[in-house]
Amino acid sequence: MSPALVIAAAFAYLGVLFGVAHWADRRAYRGRSTIGSAWVYALSMAVYCTAWTYFGSVGRAASGGLWFLPIYLGPTLAMVLGWAVLRKMVRIARTYRITTIADFIGSRYGKSPALAGLVTLITVVGIVPYIALQLKGIAVAYAVVTDGAAHGIGAPPWWRESTFYLALGLAAFTIAFGVRHWDSTERHEGMVAAIALESLVKLVAFLAVGAYVTWGLFDGWGDIVARARQVPELARLLTIGDAGAFAWSSWLALTVLAGLSVLLLPRQFQVMVVEAVDERHIRRAAWVFPLYLWLINLFVLPIALAGLLWFGSASPEAEIFVLRLPQAAGADALLLLAFIGGLSAATGMVIVETIAVATMVCNDLVLPWWLRHAARGRAPVDLTRPILRIRRGAILVLLLLGYGYYRVAGDAYALVSIGLISFAAVAQFAPALLGGMYWKGASRDGAMAGLLGGFVVWAYTLMLPSLAKSGWLPATFVNEGLFGIDWLRPEALLGLQGFDPLTHALFWSLLVNVGLYVGVSLVRRPGAAETSQALLFVDVFERTGAEDRPVFWRGEASLPALEAVLARVLGAERARALLDEQARARGVPVAALPADAALVHWVETQLAGAVGSASARRLVASVVEEQPLRVEDVLDILRETGRLRALSRALEDKSRSLERATAELRAANERLQELDRLKDDFMSSVTHELRTPLTSIRALSEIMRDDPDMDVAQREQFLGIVVAETERLTRLVNQVLDLAKIESGHAVWDVADVDLVAVVQRAAQAAEPLLRDRGARLALELSPGPLMVRADADRLQQVLMNLLSNAAKFVPAETGQVRVRVFSALAGDGPPQVTVEVHDNGPGVPMAEQAVIFEKFRQGGDALDRPAGTGLGLPISRRIVEHFGGRLWLRSTPGDGACFGFDLPLSPPAPRVGP
Repeated sequence: MSPALVIAAAFAYLGVLFGVAHWADRRAYRGRSTIGSAWVYALSMAVYCTAWTYFGSVGRAASGGLWFLPIYLGPTLAMVLGWAVLRKMVRIARTYRITTIADFIGSRYGKSPALAGLVTLITVVGIVPYIALQLKGIAVAYAVVTDGAAHGIGAPPWWRESTFYLALGLAAFTIAFGVRHWDSTERHEGMVAAIALESLVKLVAFLAVGAYVTWGLFDGWGDIVARARQVPELARLLTIGDAGAFAWSSWLALTVLAGLSVLLLPRQFQVMVVEAVDERHIRRAAWVFPLYLWLINLFVLPIALAGLLWFGSASPEAEIFVLRLPQAAGADALLLLAFIGGLSAATGMVIVETIAVATMVCNDLVLPWWLRHAARGRAPVDLTRPILRIRRGAILVLLLLGYGYYRVAGDAYALVSIGLISFAAVAQFAPALLGGMYWKGASRDGAMAGLLGGFVVWAYTLMLPSLAKSGWLPATFVNEGLFGIDWLRPEALLGLQGFDPLTHALFWSLLVNVGLYVGVSLVRRPGAAETSQALLFVDVFERTGAEDRPVFWRGEASLPALEAVLARVLGAERARALLDEQARARGVPVAALPADAALVHWVETQLAGAVGSASARRLVASVVEEQPLRVEDVLDILRETGRLRALSRALEDKSRSLERATAELRAANERLQELDRLKDDFMSSVTHELRTPLTSIRALSEIMRDDPDMDVAQREQFLGIVVAETERLTRLVNQVLDLAKIESGHAVWDVADVDLVAVVQRAAQAAEPLLRDRGARLALELSPGPLMVRADADRLQQVLMNLLSNAAKFVPAETGQVRVRVFSALAGDGPPQVTVEVHDNGPGVPMAEQAVIFEKFRQGGDALDRPAGTGLGLPISRRIVEHFGGRLWLRSTPGDGACFGFDLPLSPPAPRVGP
């Protein structure tokens, strides 16, 4: 394939990544996060899958069969079973603005710059082989795609080798990608978005190659397996070996190593902890990320077996079968896609890893030295430019170191072997990091001793042998031991044999690491600074809120000095904005902000997010006068914080009680106002209703008084009207008094067991004349047998008469029909009840009136042709029914009649008395 085409495709792909990153950064600047999704978070974790996964897993499967699986089984178990550990790491990092794993460990042990620096050194030494792995992967892939040969480093000097310029290009791309401008938050939204896209690209590319090989070159998975079983050398790759001879120690070591690495690798810490937007995303990532790992490894064994079947079982190019198989089949488009997938896997790792490690180098190695020496000379006022230069230089140096290791050991080691050396190095962080999160008694000296001891053993048993096997150290060092002492052989230390070199190195390094960590911590107890940080880390979930976190600081400070140190690192505009925000949170003007311990701690936390906790502590210490604390002082501050927290919670409880009481008083006041309004409305309505008949009586009486010669028939008519209005007035007064007694609780109730069927029959007989005058027909549908309720029979008859008289008023003349139904039923989960319904075929109740029909003085019908009434019958009926535990209701469709009814609970049957 043409080199120009391959280079053009590579640059086009990298340009797309850069465009995605730029787009995501612009959205983040406008407050619209692109990475605030659990899917993006989970995909960014797949930066774990590097050139090692893309090329090296196939090579390992071609030589060891299923032995490539532990590298992915470990992260799967770590995420599924240990997601709570990751959640705690995220909470700690977010609460204390921690941005690197070196800062995490150093901050836990009293913000120790020496410990953070040691972690950084170990990281640099351990990660250089991993960077070399990526360079080797890209270089080999490019050679295969362009001229069909996988070249080694060969004879060309470094200035003529393309891999050297590849390293320089990756350095420039990484600088443009991640540190082209200053970001005091150390959040890289654009980078995370691009890494998530890269994860999809390499997954799709690898699956495409796997599917093509499995079903395009062969007749499916079954065909590949069947052919492999016919070749003895390949048949063994389909098993994990005999149960009695299986190397369980190696399998377990690889699983543990990979599980630790997914939490401790700098790039994984960056995307999983520093870039985490929401802790809730971890729950989804706990199954999405393992699913991704198994998907990208789905075709590893088929590709390995297919390559061995295609090129022969002795083929030395197993690591590039992903490229060789499409190339051999003439599938150039798929070959280019496979190359882009490998480029994506390698560049993703290089970008995130070098940015994370460069931040560690800057914050925990160079910057503390710079600040320490600047104190004796002229220090620059603005640190942003020096910090950017340091990080850019660190990225360049890291990639050149990776290239150097590639030159030294690149051809002597397979991709997987190089990666495992780096994994074993970062595994040394596990005791100090995990122990520090859960053991308050761990000390800085213990962590320092453990890290040093584990690193020395790792270098002696793994790193130096890799250089010896590359020819840069005498082979006698590995075969005979240091100074020819047999029990100092690096791959059989103290005579321990039976392990492979990786398992042997991991066993001894972690044993020494854990032993020194625990032993020294028990002998040399933590000091005041370590004790305070231990409390904050171990109990982070109990001390997440600002009011719950004790401030372990005493001394004197001034607001201008603190603002100046903030501006020195974050810029004047950003510093002023942060102080304004802090002042608003405290409810005071910026000028009135007290320079107390809380503000000093807050300033140091803001600085820690930009330059690391150790450098932040040194910067703050340069502008304040701090009093040294003893362990007793830390405990006193802790007790005082606990007392203040209890007092604050008590005040909050009292405040909530006052708020509840205020709300209740407000509700009661509103209820009184409502009752007062109802009283006024009631008096107005009663006055109006009383005035109408009185006005009629007075007018007719005055007419008869003023006209003594009035015709007898006319006089008789007027007297009849006067009598009718008097009866209406009497009825109105009686109903008002009746309603007032019921509402005030002074009504007299003659409660007994009443047969509701009999009450309905009596009411129907009493209402028969009213219905007959309208020409209406009454139909009864009564339940057989008595239906006993606990009530007042006269009051129930009053309710029924009101419902029947209302029905008689509104049914059409001569064709009116009124139907009364009485039946019993179960009321859901409650006791059985009896229901009475009064149906009519009148005009019904309009929808607008149905909600208010039971209010006082509300009457149905047209205002111009409304039947006579007081508007109190339904309110009184509702009160009566509710008094006996029932409910009065209406069901009506306008134009189709109305159905008024009520429900009452049935009385339990009386116990039988008898022999």
